[in-house]
Amino acid sequence: MKNDMSRRFHTRVITNIIYSTVLACLVEIFLVTNLSMLGRYAAENAEEGTGGFLAVFYQPGTLVVLLYVLAGIAVFAVTFLLLQSRSMNYITRISAAMQNISEGDLNTTVEVVGDDEFSSMAANLNKMVEEIRELMDRERESERTKNELITNVAHDLRTPLTSIIGYLELLSGPVSLDPEMQKKYIHITYTKAKRLQKLIEDLFGFTKLNYGKISMRVGKVDIVKLLSQLLEEFYPNFMEKHLAYELQSNVPAKVIQADGNLLARLFDNLINNAIKYGAEGKRVLVKVQATDTVVTVSVTNYGYVIPKEELPLLFEKFYRVEQSRSTNTGGTGLGLAIAKNIVDMHGGTIGVTSDLNGTVFTVKLKVDFDINKENFGGLGE
Repeated sequence: MKNDMSRRFHTRVITNIIYSTVLACLVEIFLVTNLSMLGRYAAENAEEGTGGFLAVFYQPGTLVVLLYVLAGIAVFAVTFLLLQSRSMNYITRISAAMQNISEGDLNTTVEVVGDDEFSSMAANLNKMVEEIRELMDRERESERTKNELITNVAHDLRTPLTSIIGYLELLSGPVSLDPEMQKKYIHITYTKAKRLQKLIEDLFGFTKLNYGKISMRVGKVDIVKLLSQLLEEFYPNFMEKHLAYELQSNVPAKVIQADGNLLARLFDNLINNAIKYGAEGKRVLVKVQATDTVVTVSVTNYGYVIPKEELPLLFEKFYRVEQSRSTNTGGTGLGLAIAKNIVDMHGGTIGVTSDLNGTVFTVKLKVDFDINKENFGGLGE
């Protein structure tokens, strides 16, 4: 491609040289022929005393030859410059664009005209500017994300920490409290400390997952057994929220290739999310639909209906629907972002729907997961 464009460019230059040479030769023939005729006429009239400067061209000497040569060079140069003017103007535009880019104007572009080395240069320049713009956009987004991370973490850690300090001051203060009140304050402090621990764990977990600090240990995992164990572990939480739970599966067991610890964290987050925001529905349903190639796990709660416009935002870090900012349900907003990262690491998909029939988080995982494969798509919706 590059050699072909270079060849075409050189061909065009040689063609322009030939055109200029031919035109210069024609002009030279015209001049020699006509000036010789005029010179002879002038020489004949010179005998009658009416000749002049043109008589010199009748019997040309060194000076006349030099004038012819200079005229030919001039005609060739002017013709060649006219033929090359388009390319020269294009080079000027490219040079001006490069100057603007070097001064920081990344909105500069050059129109791609023709199909030669200069048009290729313009296309590459436009591509470079676009890549620089994208890089700067990513840098700005990274900076914004970092600032958002610091702001959210400071807010989320400060709230329970302030409560813990306040209750500890009451417990250690000069005013004596009755045992029942002390027990209440200690319980509240313990609850806040546990929440603080969960916030820190979520933060570290998300950071490690997001920046590739966790290496996967893929092995055989019975997805049905894993979900059954997780639901049993959540039994006290279900009882506390007065929720019933049910596990439905089209197979008694299904072994897949996955990282068991990461899958446990994935479904732990989804079940915990269903308990926190589904208390009004009185029920949480976990379903497993397995085929030879794909396992689909859905976690459904029947509580608060999430607005349709907010559904695409749920898996973004720190995003929480407004209702979830209460003291009873508020968290880091990292749980679903962590869940999505884990699903992505396993080459699966995760989605959510929410209407009067329930809020459903659906995870699709490959049965035979290959960690060495780069393309994880193709599971469908």
